[in-house]
Amino acid sequence: MIKPQTIQIIEYDTIAVGGGKHSINKEMFKELETLILEMQETQHNLAIDFLSLSAKKPMGKIIRAKNYVGVLQLPSGNQIQILPKIHNASRAASEEESKQILMKMLKTLRDFPSKTFSETNLSTLKMPLFEIFIKLYLQELIVLVKKGLQSAYYETEDNVRIFKGKMNFSKQLQHNFIHKERFYVVYDEFGLNRPENRLIKSTLLKLSHMARHDSNKKEIKRLLSYFEVIEPSKNIDKDFQSHRLERNMTHYKKALDWSRVFLKDQNITSFTGNVGIQSLLFPMEQIFENYVGYQIQQMTPSNWEVTLQKPVKFLFEEQFKLKPDIILRDSEKKRHIILDTKWKRLNPKLKNYGISQSDMYQMYAYAKKYKSNEIYLLYPMTDQFHSKKCIDFKSDDDVVVHAVLIDCLTIEESLQDLVNSITRS
Repeated sequence: MIKPQTIQIIEYDTIAVGGGKHSINKEMFKELETLILEMQETQHNLAIDFLSLSAKKPMGKIIRAKNYVGVLQLPSGNQIQILPKIHNASRAASEEESKQILMKMLKTLRDFPSKTFSETNLSTLKMPLFEIFIKLYLQELIVLVKKGLQSAYYETEDNVRIFKGKMNFSKQLQHNFIHKERFYVVYDEFGLNRPENRLIKSTLLKLSHMARHDSNKKEIKRLLSYFEVIEPSKNIDKDFQSHRLERNMTHYKKALDWSRVFLKDQNITSFTGNVGIQSLLFPMEQIFENYVGYQIQQMTPSNWEVTLQKPVKFLFEEQFKLKPDIILRDSEKKRHIILDTKWKRLNPKLKNYGISQSDMYQMYAYAKKYKSNEIYLLYPMTDQFHSKKCIDFKSDDDVVVHAVLIDCLTIEESLQDLVNSITRS
């Protein structure tokens, strides 16, 4: 039996068969090619931003990673791990640094189930991303088990000799047409075998076959011992629909959020693959925007008002929505500053550094509709900019757009410097 491969790539890297920086076997390439073609048919817009299929001499067919990062586990067990492309002015981030920065950013996503992960844990950062996500789930379960598994009355169906509860007449006819001494009944029973616990046990059983790291395997086995008397879920969709988190069960929420991801092959983002594909993929545009907004909100002095993604205005009455990522207001000085994030790589060798005309039109529209002459476009720094950190553009009617390069290797310090320069000027 061929051991499954884990291929690690960086945003915009290419994958090919038998050539290039990232070489994979024909079977794995075919799996990815099939996935891309399926996505192009069913989720065309997403497919454009995820992986692209093309050809390049002399390698032949190649697959290029686009704007999504995270991990994709294929039906064969092969995994593709995609890390963000992060540089400062002098170097690229190491593998551990990229994971550390990615996990730091993910914690601020509203729908990300784990908020307490320590991105400084070097032993964890050496794991593949999928193993890190498994570990996060197990950490939530450790907390849950310490606080105690909850019992409840739950509905049970059974074919019994002593009548109790109420008869299920359709199944009575189906199962007991001959066996008149038996009763197919529905009744309430009190115990741990409630939908929430069944879903968690099913998740642990699934991960016991998927986990590769010894510490995760060991922890899964240990945690399963707490669920011995609980049955795995026989109908996952039904159990998710019927589960309820009572006031004394708030410690279940994050674990069940992870269970939904692992059991239903549903991503935290809008990506849903086909049957057998487990994905935990995130658009870097959304991650960058969310993280920058969160940090600026925390760093801005209290005399400034910070709003994210509001208020919404329209370019023409109720058409063409305008919604800047971040707005800063200083009511005393009557300053009104707009910041927008773009996860795009600028290049000093390109015309206008590669800043798109549509982005500048958008910034000019913000300036006019929100009545602000100070606009900031925030891009990730690349190693092609050795000293320049800000590029200014000024219109003939005094709208100034500052294109600022954010050092994502030291992103908190870089954002704090930006906030200081804005609020102290």
